[in-house]
Amino acid sequence: MTTRPLQAAAAQRAGLADSATVRMTLLALSAAMMFADLALIFLWAPTEQVMGVVQRIFYFHVPEAWVGFLAFGVVFIASIGYLVTGKRKWDVAGHSAAEIGVLFTTLMLITGSIWAKPVWGVWWTWDPRLTTSLILWLLYVGYLMLRAYAPTPAKAARYSAIMGVIGFIDVPIVYFSVVWWRNIHPELIIGPAAPRDALDPRMLVTLIFSVFTFTVLFVYLLWERMSLRNAEDEVKALRQGE
Repeated sequence: MTTRPLQAAAAQRAGLADSATVRMTLLALSAAMMFADLALIFLWAPTEQVMGVVQRIFYFHVPEAWVGFLAFGVVFIASIGYLVTGKRKWDVAGHSAAEIGVLFTTLMLITGSIWAKPVWGVWWTWDPRLTTSLILWLLYVGYLMLRAYAPTPAKAARYSAIMGVIGFIDVPIVYFSVVWWRNIHPELIIGPAAPRDALDPRMLVTLIFSVFTFTVLFVYLLWERMSLRNAEDEVKALRQGE
């Protein structure tokens, strides 16, 4: 009669150990790739002839934008999963991804402004790409605020899931904005709508590696944040059981 709880506890400890191992592996891989990425950006990729050194910020700016899109894509899928099943795991995934997406979208807006000042002469202009990106950031800040101020956790999960589905509509609008409304923002350089030979081969390799590096970092951060949120749920359950 006493062996089943012991076996369950042992299985739980083994699962936690495996999860910790995976997280540490992802952290080490992310750190190693980030050092390699910095070497490619500052030591291997050529300097752009027109913009000069400031162009190198794109090796951070574009991956940050990609991670934001990826995170909001996870929010979109998780939100649908929660609305269909009502399972807590989908809510945890969507909430965690939204936090990371807002963080990287904030960094995208900051690095874009840092690049714009020496190139355009202004920190900000209401270019269609910038405007739709700001709207995207505001939508998911609203998602997090909705979660924070909803009257109950159940309503927070449901309302934010609806918001997570609606907000994702702006992601393809942001991506294709430079195609639909041509303005001063540079054209697409990667993705299905980007023209061929848009970059020097070494620049393209560096950019692709940067995107892959930031993607691995996103996976680590998402795993870590979901693990932390699950741990918080377990602590709450223990306190309620006392």
